[in-house]
Amino acid sequence: QVQLVESGGGLVQPGGSLRLSCAASRSIFSINYMAWYRQAPGQQRELVAGITSGGNTNYVDFVKGRFTISRDKNTVFLQMNSLRPEDTAIYYCYARIFTTQYWGQGTQVTVSS
Repeated sequence: QVQLVESGGGLVQPGGSLRLSCAASRSIFSINYMAWYRQAPGQQRELVAGITSGGNTNYVDFVKGRFTISRDKNTVFLQMNSLRPEDTAIYYCYARIFTTQYWGQGTQVTVSS
């Protein structure tokens, strides 16, 4: 029912910023819940930030004050500031419509000097 395409990843120095985008094939407001996850090589995938169709947001502790999740009509963004080397990972867009889950293909973020 929905396709997700991430973009905006790349190489950035520690302390720098990136903005990730997740373009959905339908209105974000018709999707119950959307989130960003990340997965480093050899590590488990972990939640970063989420947003409901009503606009409520949640963040894991290690990104609070640095990352911001936001939305427009068909795109969810993740603004990432004060990036650290440990933020290096593939970042995935996630969506849930009722009980059905969807994943994007991922975009690589590398934080290195």
